[in-house]
Order: sequence, then C-alpha cells, then structure tokens
Amino acid sequence: MVSVAAISCSTAMAADLVYTPINPTFGGNPGNSSHLLSIAGAQKTATASDAPVTSTGGSGTSGSGSSSSNSGASLFVSQLQGRLLSALASQVTDAIFGTNPQNHGTVTFGDTTVVFDNTGSAINLTITDPTGVTIISVPQLVVTP
Repeated sequence: MVSVAAISCSTAMAADLVYTPINPTFGGNPGNSSHLLSIAGAQKTATASDAPVTSTGGSGTSGSGSSSSNSGASLFVSQLQGRLLSALASQVTDAIFGTNPQNHGTVTFGDTTVVFDNTGSAINLTITDPTGVTIISVPQLVVTP
C-alpha cells in the first residue's frame, strides 16, 4: 500500500511557459495602454524642446526677437556658445593638469572668469559670469604607494 501511494504522489504535472507581453504595442493587453502611458509620462525628463517658447522682444540671445527656438540662427548661436565654453574648459584643464601645471590661476573668456586653486586634495573653481557666481570643489584622487 505504501508503494502505491508513493508512486501516485511522485507524478508531477508540467506545462509550457508562455510569454505574454505587457505592452499592447507588442500584443499585450489593450487595457494596459493608459497605465503604461501614465508611467512613461511620469518618467519623462524635461528637455529643451519641452521648455515654453517666449518672445524676447529683440533682447534675447538670437537677436531677432523671434519666438521660434528652432531657427537656424538660434541653433548656430547655441552650438557656437557650446564650442566656446568647451574651449574655456580646455584652457582651465590645461592650466591645472597640462605640461606646466599651476596651483593657482585665472582664465578669462569674454565676460566669464574662472579662478582655480589646486590645494593638493581638491581643486576649487570659482566661475563668475553675468548670471552670477558658481563655486565648484572637486576632490583629487590621491594615490599612495
């Protein structure tokens, strides 16, 4: 009797695993659409294209008073400004870590001034521009033998 009970208990049932997508775009339940859309909207980060377009009345950076932020001229100005600030960052990096590194110094680029102080344990940067003053302290990696 015990052997019959052991045989009947040892039989296991198995079934194939079937993947069912959640996203309705890939064949999932259409009832998930609004839920997935609300999650995606909550996770979305703000981008430049999300910023409200305002008219500057001719005093903005584009100089044309145009409210379109996607014009060729404003795109050019934005890219040029990025390149110039990148050149400023390269100058500061070369002054701190280049072939002739300095512990203290000032780099001026237009109306932006960067003052750096390398203390050995940290690099302190003070950036002054028309919008205000920004102070950045970056710890240095100290390697001990």
